[in-house]
Amino acid sequence: MLSSPGIGSGLDVTGIVSQLMAVERRPLSALDSKEATQQTKLTAFGSLKGAVSSFQSSLAALASPEKFTGVAASITDTTLASVSATSKAVTGSHSMEIQTLAQSQKLKSANFATTGTTIGSGTMTIQFGTYSGGTFTLNPDKAAQSITISPNNSSLAGIRDAINLADAGVTASIVNDGSGNRLVIASEDTGLSNALKITTTDADGNNTDNAGLSQLVYDASTGGTTNLAETVSASNATLVIDGISISKASNKITDALEGVTLDLLKTNVGSTTTLNLTRDTASIQGAITGFVKSFNDLNKTITDLSKYNAETKQASILTGDSTVRSIQTKLRSAISDPLTSAGGGLSLLSEVGVSFQADGTLKFDSTKLSKVLSDPTKDVSTLFASVGKTSDSLVSFVRAESDTANGTYALNISQIATQGSATGSVIASLAINSGNNKLDFTIDGINASITLAEGTYTAASLAAEIQSKINGASTISSAGIKVTASESAGKLTITSNQYGSESTVAITGGNGKLDLFGTPTTTDGVDVAGTINGITATGSGQTLTGAGDSSGLVLNIIGGSTGARGDINFAHGFAAKLDKLLDEMLDDRLIDSRIDGINSSIKDIESQRETLNRRLVDVEKRIRAQFTALDASIASMTQTSNFLLQQLPRLPGAN
Repeated sequence: MLSSPGIGSGLDVTGIVSQLMAVERRPLSALDSKEATQQTKLTAFGSLKGAVSSFQSSLAALASPEKFTGVAASITDTTLASVSATSKAVTGSHSMEIQTLAQSQKLKSANFATTGTTIGSGTMTIQFGTYSGGTFTLNPDKAAQSITISPNNSSLAGIRDAINLADAGVTASIVNDGSGNRLVIASEDTGLSNALKITTTDADGNNTDNAGLSQLVYDASTGGTTNLAETVSASNATLVIDGISISKASNKITDALEGVTLDLLKTNVGSTTTLNLTRDTASIQGAITGFVKSFNDLNKTITDLSKYNAETKQASILTGDSTVRSIQTKLRSAISDPLTSAGGGLSLLSEVGVSFQADGTLKFDSTKLSKVLSDPTKDVSTLFASVGKTSDSLVSFVRAESDTANGTYALNISQIATQGSATGSVIASLAINSGNNKLDFTIDGINASITLAEGTYTAASLAAEIQSKINGASTISSAGIKVTASESAGKLTITSNQYGSESTVAITGGNGKLDLFGTPTTTDGVDVAGTINGITATGSGQTLTGAGDSSGLVLNIIGGSTGARGDINFAHGFAAKLDKLLDEMLDDRLIDSRIDGINSSIKDIESQRETLNRRLVDVEKRIRAQFTALDASIASMTQTSNFLLQQLPRLPGAN
């Protein structure tokens, strides 16, 4: 048996087989070339999909109507206040004089030798309200807070830390004035209505003396005990806008001028500064500029992937591709075609300076936009955003979905949304003690129990105490629920601040139920109800959502009467129109189907390659076997030839 091919015959069997297999492997090279082309296309479509997604993201800046109704606020003397405005603000100028800044009340204790000096233990109760004429009126929007002071944290420093850990609406610090250490307690919020009333349940049994925890009580009302001293009084910010005196609890004022926020920094008593409110055209131009740039970026990607270079006669990887042509055609058509019912006096992007150039890119003429923005008969928001305009001031457009049809919709209301409430049947007892100071409630499905501060109230102050305690209950506040407590002729009413069928108030128990509410009348809230264009809409609280053509149209009805409530003119702008088109391209797999097809082709090529490689192994075995047999045959014949040659001289007559 020959151990190496070609030894017996002298043939280069390995070389011959190698050359023959090189010929057989030519289909593999063709498959490699085909796969490389498919991989390049896969990368190209990935780039195209990314560019389409980026363009779609840029449309968000144009989708909100508020983007086009923004107001810019500025103030002549920027050291006096920082100012900002929303789209609700009305353009114009206002004179402003800041007379005082709001302050939070601060109280100080007596001097103590060290921060480790033991003060006392028990419970501190902190309430917020207004002192006036010797009377403390509770702030109904601020819940009373109780802080437990255990014997382990009854030192001056321990009480400071306990107050700060309680997150009770006050802060505590220790100040060394050179003669001793004082505890300083400050209200976190400024304003007259956030002055402090601090009472204690002192472990030593005396809640008002100047010993133990009661050293920290403060009640500046007539007859109250003030063992703390006031260092800074609670005060409101006062200012004059256009000759009108204004007083606010905070230096951050959001409701003096509608849509305007003022952050007061210092006063300018005796002089005025000017607050200017102007149309925020810069943000509009910026959004449109961003839109044009984003489209041009997408257009460049499409062009680079599909262009044909006539000079070099080289095509790009997606030249002539039907999917790319379809995307480009649909986008250009969507941008060029006018809106059918914009409703704002505009229907073409070219009217605000956005138009196509010869190379397929967009250009932006800001001069045209400025002219339109100065025209009161034109509403740019309707050109870009999905906007609904209502004819009733108590009906507002909230939002619409992409499938909401353009059109004019008639609104008819059959039921106005209401709030849940519970009203007492008896005149409430105004003397609160341990026998009638507890109440159990269920508010909007959430249970709560409260304990009222003992004392003698007026009907109004008792309502304020109940409101404060309910809103301060952890289960209620953590659920984002609030109530309003009121009184009429001495009878108390608790009303949920929520509207709709989920708005409920029930007084379920407590030792104070009979004294304060008797047998209360409970009224559950109801959802708004009505039709949009004659089709029954879905109500939830004060919002009404349409069906049919108005599917996805959401309106807010904040009051008014039942019956016909005017029309809503709705239209999708270019941002919504393009967003829907791009959704179809991305979600309906226009691009993904091509990517899937390419991946399928690549898998098919891999399968073909595997099949071919298996065949080549068999082919090589066959060829090698044939040449090995030939090698053996030639070797055998060579041996026979050599033997015969050796024998010929020995034959008779050979000489």
